Amino acid sequence: MPKIYLLLGISLIAAGIIIGLTSSPESGFYQTGIASWYGPNFKGNPTANGEIFDPSKMTAAHKSLPFNTRVEVVDLASGNKVVVRINDRGPFIKDRIIDLSRKAAERLGIIDSGTAEVGLRIIKWGNES
Repeated sequence: MPKIYLLLGISLIAAGIIIGLTSSPESGFYQTGIASWYGPNFKGNPTANGEIFDPSKMTAAHKSLPFNTRVEVVDLASGNKVVVRINDRGPFIKDRIIDLSRKAAERLGIIDSGTAEVGLRIIKWGNES
């Protein structure tokens, strides 16, 4: 009987080590809320990180995530997913958590509705530069 407990204990430790080695720090962040997309008025304007806003790029604005963070955005109703890079600050409308470029909104399928309930997951943390 004690050998069984020893084998079970060793198996659990091994599984924990494998999970620890294969999981990443990025997987811990998850946020849900409303996504919207930038209108055409913002084209050519500087973003918060100094880039010129280009609606044909896969970028987004978030209130606090570091610039250059790559985020997977999932439309919770449709299951559609896109990956965007954070290069701006916002949105500044209550209950919204991310503003997408037009291209990202098109790929997510929210151009016509304008907004969607989404989940955000970090793919790769960025830096502030």
